[in-house]
Amino acid sequence: MHRELFETEHDLFRESVAEFLKREVVPYHGQWEKDGIVPREVWTKAGGMGLLGLGVPEDYGGSGVTDFRFNAVVSEEICRVGASGLGFGLQNDVIAPYLVRLTTAEQRRRWLPGFSSGELITAIAMTEPGAGSDLQGISTTAVRDGDDYVLNGQKTFITNGINADLVIVVARTDPDAGAHGLSLLAVERGAPGFERGRNLDKIGLKAQDTAELSFTDVRVPTANLIGQENRGFVHLMENLPQERLSIAVAATAGAEAVLAETIEYCKNRTAFGRPISKFQNTRFVLAELATEVDLARTYVDRAITLLNRGELTVEDAAKAKWWTTELANRLIDRCLQLHGGYGYMMEYPVAKAWQDARIQSIFGGTTEIMKEIVGRSLGL
Repeated sequence: MHRELFETEHDLFRESVAEFLKREVVPYHGQWEKDGIVPREVWTKAGGMGLLGLGVPEDYGGSGVTDFRFNAVVSEEICRVGASGLGFGLQNDVIAPYLVRLTTAEQRRRWLPGFSSGELITAIAMTEPGAGSDLQGISTTAVRDGDDYVLNGQKTFITNGINADLVIVVARTDPDAGAHGLSLLAVERGAPGFERGRNLDKIGLKAQDTAELSFTDVRVPTANLIGQENRGFVHLMENLPQERLSIAVAATAGAEAVLAETIEYCKNRTAFGRPISKFQNTRFVLAELATEVDLARTYVDRAITLLNRGELTVEDAAKAKWWTTELANRLIDRCLQLHGGYGYMMEYPVAKAWQDARIQSIFGGTTEIMKEIVGRSLGL
């Protein structure tokens, strides 16, 4: 089905992104998987090509255009080549709204130029060893002391955790206010008491640096408060729909890429004297998957349109997130089955995709939490 979402400027941008990935990422990604991290110079090269700072005003080196279709192009092209180590989506889709909409003029001058150039890599620290989807269970504290907050706590599963120069930390500033006692603090690299733990050994996303972070009496200037004190939960809720849509975009694009590769494999792989694509079971499986991914694509494209209008609801984003990520896992698993024993070999893209996709139904809010959000919207 022909997509009507993009215009000529997006198509030209897609060509630029694809060329960048072909030249600067694809030949090296295998080594990054072994290293467990993407070199920082890739970030600055991406910034120089205009792949970062999407939605950031031109005065700070950004695109100057708030149009999530450009974000989607970057994500789709990264997924198309399986470059799962790049943390650009977190920077563009998740962090940018906080640094553009909730910051002071002084903060924007301090952070956004490097954010757009790739010299300032960012992360957001929500999850804790004892608090995942339940943000109200956060125990990291920030106690006001003069012109500083004194920050104490631990975070885990933090994307870009090793490379990050600026981490937005969700901390409790009012211990008696529940969800209404959270604030967002920007902790900068080198702050005394801010320590990075190990680069976590994950099932997939091997090139993506995912870390444990700890904060022991870290003094964070009040000038690093993002948004309003004790309004952190509200700020998170306002920005989570875009984060979840970003995950849905990646899940759908990743599923499309694996399906396309599997169709070609089935055309060329023979069994019992003929291509396996000639067996009815293979055709039926691929027909089902092609239909499902087209339906997912239609919904996601519509959600992007609504986001650009400021009309995407929390519930609609939750639907997109849980459905597409579950579809991606199911589709990739069935495509791996069609590859037979070769699908279990890491030299085949489907094996890596199978590993990488599994986290998508967990991070950004689990499938179960997404269904809870949708269920509550039904008055249940």
